[in-house]
Amino acid sequence: MIQSILIANRGEIACRIIRTARRLGIRTVAVYSDADAEALHVRFADEAVHIGPSPVRESYLVGERIIAAARQTGAEAIHPGYGFLSENAAFAQAVIDAGLIWVGPNPSSITAMGLKDAAKTLMEDAGVPTTPGYLGDDQSPERLRQEADAIGYPVLIKAVAGGGGKGMRKVDSAADFADALLSCQREAASSFGNDAVLLEKWITNPRHIEVQIFGDVHGNVVHLFERDCSLQRRHQKVIEEAPAPRMGAETRAAVCRAAVNAAKAVDYVGAGTIEFIADGSEGLKADRIWFMEMNTRLQVEHPVTEAITGQDLVEWQLRVACGEKLPKSQEELSINGWAMEARLYAEDPAKGFLPSIGRLDVFELSDRNVRVDTGVEQGAEISPFYDPMIAKVIAHGATRDAARSALAQALDESAVWPLKTNAAFLVKALEHPDFVAARLDTGLIERAGEALMPPARPSEEALADAAASLTRGGDLTGFRLNAPVRREGMFLLDGEAVTITYDPCQGGEGADDVLVAEGGQVWRLAPWRADGAAGADAADGAILSPMPGRIIAVAVAAGESVTKGQKLLTLEAMKMEHSLVAPFDGTIAQLNASEGGQVSEGALLVKIEKGDAA
Repeated sequence: MIQSILIANRGEIACRIIRTARRLGIRTVAVYSDADAEALHVRFADEAVHIGPSPVRESYLVGERIIAAARQTGAEAIHPGYGFLSENAAFAQAVIDAGLIWVGPNPSSITAMGLKDAAKTLMEDAGVPTTPGYLGDDQSPERLRQEADAIGYPVLIKAVAGGGGKGMRKVDSAADFADALLSCQREAASSFGNDAVLLEKWITNPRHIEVQIFGDVHGNVVHLFERDCSLQRRHQKVIEEAPAPRMGAETRAAVCRAAVNAAKAVDYVGAGTIEFIADGSEGLKADRIWFMEMNTRLQVEHPVTEAITGQDLVEWQLRVACGEKLPKSQEELSINGWAMEARLYAEDPAKGFLPSIGRLDVFELSDRNVRVDTGVEQGAEISPFYDPMIAKVIAHGATRDAARSALAQALDESAVWPLKTNAAFLVKALEHPDFVAARLDTGLIERAGEALMPPARPSEEALADAAASLTRGGDLTGFRLNAPVRREGMFLLDGEAVTITYDPCQGGEGADDVLVAEGGQVWRLAPWRADGAAGADAADGAILSPMPGRIIAVAVAAGESVTKGQKLLTLEAMKMEHSLVAPFDGTIAQLNASEGGQVSEGALLVKIEKGDAA
């Protein structure tokens, strides 16, 4: 076994790898950018090396700096995690050329499976069933249109170098094809530097089935059964589970056999995933499941496979990279129970799932009956530079419903503030009747629509309890007597005025505010005051950041007089500029913004006191 390893990644997966390495007695080296100087993975590792500025192209994607960090620290091996450089054949070769151990597949395998069109051709030659479509070199619009007409609509246009849901367009009719093709090619060229596309028959009732495979340098290849990743939003996985529901033994054997054959076709070594698309309109049948692509790395959702097989896949990776044989033969592997994983993101479902960045003042995740994989902790900053996933929550149970219920309960009990998360959205997805009944396909979330959106405010019961805790025996400005032991009072819920009926006999400490946690969401409740001392909005002179972003210009100074409508500062968010202006004449009493500074949603940027401008 190797003695030391550098993890060329960050966050949750870096911490995940470190845990296994530490259990095996392997020294770990982390790398970090400016934004990650205080990150959990940096402090968790035995040693850490700074590799550059916050943008990934200046740090985590600079292979030369990562290899230099390995040499500097005496690391014997490099584990790329997932994302970043994990499927970069040139980087893998550079690691090997530097005399280091690459914890991943051979560069030739990465190259062979990297382009979707070449991979499909390779799979067809290996006898692996592929989706009907067009993989030709002739990329002229005329030829592509002819092939689409021959396949029959709807068809899917897919970038050959694509991934992560980018470079994909569904086309419902011949009249829509030309515009969809141009749009797909533009996105593919921008995202991957390659505008080539392939065409596939659109599967009407698609399910996303993938098989975990593992190979070693001795020619052994096994599968660790399948996962179902059909619950997706905009081609991004939301909840994954293993095994796939409603899959019979005969179909499972056929799909897993095809996955092993696919891996053998490229002499695969290490962890990989063969992804299939299935037509679930008549149940999962072996002749209605087709190869889609191969991921030549460890997957985000690997914990569900670990849960049902009892194996540590990172340990398998390390042992295989050292030249050892696979820890288990196919006959020694079996399915035990059911597992589900949910990806918890710092994002706001109510605002189109925009990332929610800033400080995690409260970060409490229940670990009762679940496994939590995370790379952050309370007090950490969620940066705009990286993916906003803050945790993976994994539940394992004897049955699918046991795992589903445990996962929903854990997410329901989570509390994150002031950042928004998708926890409540995930709970609603887990409790949706179609998901409960395993009536799955990749369009379920889109069809469910508003039914999965979390409520805008807590329940009346939760609000009443919170309101009572803010009052001293009911002593609160703005109430009126409603009943002998009930009062109606004005409060501020996340800065918005609300009327709450509560029991004054349960009066608390008269605190400045209280956090209301319910159903995976958290709100701030504060007493209402006529002077706007708490939770004031722009009408009271408090200018709050409407969304996470970066201050790119500050036009005023503390103490300066301003007039109504005068520009105060400019916020850049989601590649757009937003000007914040004075709501009335007055004086800048407080200025909490500086050029270049990152701000979270709801942060107080400027406080204006009313008065005539000088």
